Amino acid sequence: MATIKNISAEQIAQLCQGCYAGVDEVGRGPLIGNVVTAAVILDPSRPILGLNDSKKLTEKKREALFAEINEKALSVSVGSASPVEIDELNILQATMLAMQRAVAGLSIQPECVLVDGNRSPNFSVQSHAIIKGDGLIDAISAASIIAKVVRDREMAELALEYPEYGFEKHKGYPTKVHFEALARLGVLEQHRKSFRPVQAALK
Repeated sequence: MATIKNISAEQIAQLCQGCYAGVDEVGRGPLIGNVVTAAVILDPSRPILGLNDSKKLTEKKREALFAEINEKALSVSVGSASPVEIDELNILQATMLAMQRAVAGLSIQPECVLVDGNRSPNFSVQSHAIIKGDGLIDAISAASIIAKVVRDREMAELALEYPEYGFEKHKGYPTKVHFEALARLGVLEQHRKSFRPVQAALK
């Protein structure tokens, strides 16, 4: 596994001979819920305009691209790791596991995997970690969008079940509103008990 800072389309072609998947994660920082990953194999004959790091897109744009990616991509797969797995493994290892699950769920086996960030889990095929890859490589951008929309929807569902916590606004991240809800209402089953703010609330 190589770690790469900058990459061009020509370099991708040199690194990955044939079909490749882009992989990204969302949700390492929140105090609650799954860490969600996605793997996407794009169809070169059906380009998707406007792909970018999901954090740089509006919610409306992400939702539109989410639908277009699922329609046009050759294969899309989502993987996740639960709060229990995060507590047992630690967030990094749980994220690696979720990425492996996403790639394993692809309907097409890629010949290469390109992962956003500076680390890649072990796959059965070659992989490369691309620093800031979600802004450089369309397949990783697409994976970023898929994972973000899926996790945001999970938080919206949790907000309906526990409206007092404000999950639809902060998405589970450690904000002032979330800290106040933890102090006032307590820790939920879905919270990550190994994270320090949650441990403090339990005490």
